[in-house]
Amino acid sequence: MLMPPASEGGKQQNPMQMFIMLALIIVVFYFFMIRPQVKRQKELKNFRDSLEKGDKIITTGGIYGKISGISDNIVSVDVGNGVILKIDKSAIVKDVADLQNEQQKK
Repeated sequence: MLMPPASEGGKQQNPMQMFIMLALIIVVFYFFMIRPQVKRQKELKNFRDSLEKGDKIITTGGIYGKISGISDNIVSVDVGNGVILKIDKSAIVKDVADLQNEQQKK
């Protein structure tokens, strides 16, 4: 039977220590990567569900406009000069008030 070579000083690493370190890495990964992303997605879903006629929005393509109508997953956006675009709700990122708040913080 082959035995793993002993490390210098004759000490072998405790398997429980390795398990604890692995668990710690997983916990840190969860709290710094996964949890904030899920929170952002939930906030964005709540924002999209709360959209109303007259709200000013920004799309993922950078189009600024004002909501002129909402039906199911399609939002009609007035972008000025009587131009109305039909946009999927999933393409709406934030409203103009959020953008102004971010700029004031800087």
